[in-house]
Amino acid sequence: HADLSKQFRNRTTEREYNALVWGKPKESEGTIDTQISRSPRDRKLFCVTRTGGKRAITDYSVIEEFDYTSLLRFKLHTGRTHQIRVHASYLHHPVFGDLFYGGDKVIYGGEEPRFKRIAEKCIKSVNRQLLHARTLGFTHPITKEFLRFTAELPADMLEVIEIMRKESEE
Repeated sequence: HADLSKQFRNRTTEREYNALVWGKPKESEGTIDTQISRSPRDRKLFCVTRTGGKRAITDYSVIEEFDYTSLLRFKLHTGRTHQIRVHASYLHHPVFGDLFYGGDKVIYGGEEPRFKRIAEKCIKSVNRQLLHARTLGFTHPITKEFLRFTAELPADMLEVIEIMRKESEE
């Protein structure tokens, strides 16, 4: 346990996440390097701040774009609480369905009544943020072998992605 904790602390683990976010980032990939601290308005939440926070670094890349949402890959270099959710919101592309960071309502495409109905139905049906821990890699403390574990996207997330894909084709 101590060895694994040290790997997380020293940032030698590999952590990759997938998320469906609102909108299309201007750049197909990038690095978000900010300070994150507790929100002054709600102590359960976190926010990007200029001073007094802890450094948080996240790489992102676009996997697939749809009309009003995008599937992104996030790679963490630090491990702050809610880091991906805070960074996605900071970019004005909150995680789809994220109640606390602005992704629980139609952010893009709301001017199209048909899409708005479909998106609201998707938000309600999944009832969670569409953020998935895709890959975890670390060095085994005893064998020193690097191990990588990958989990496929869950069914509810795949279903919403397929709906977004279909809506973009029409």
